[in-house]
Amino acid sequence: MSVKIYHNPRCSKSRETLKLLAEKGTEAEVIEYLKTPPDIETLTYIIKTLGIKAIQLVRTQEDEFKQAGLDRDTSTEDEIIEAMVKYPKLIERPIVVNGNKVAIGRPPKNILTILD
Repeated sequence: MSVKIYHNPRCSKSRETLKLLAEKGTEAEVIEYLKTPPDIETLTYIIKTLGIKAIQLVRTQEDEFKQAGLDRDTSTEDEIIEAMVKYPKLIERPIVVNGNKVAIGRPPKNILTILD
């Protein structure tokens, strides 16, 4: 089964998570999500699998949050997901997908729960 990491090489937590995967001998497909953003279906799957609301996957402190016209309390799930596709910088990172399991690497050790 293929492990994927939605990675930002400029993010220390993302780099630490990638290093942790390597230390565990887990080969991962690295997706630099700022260059290749996940689509609506992928983000919807990630959010559903994590069992969270879309806003919980958003970096609300980013300028793009305001640019997208989002509001923490009134924006819909669809609006938030569409904004993450348009502004991938909003997506919390790193995200690791292992088959039907997903974890956010904040802290990096969180991903250990989804590795076989």
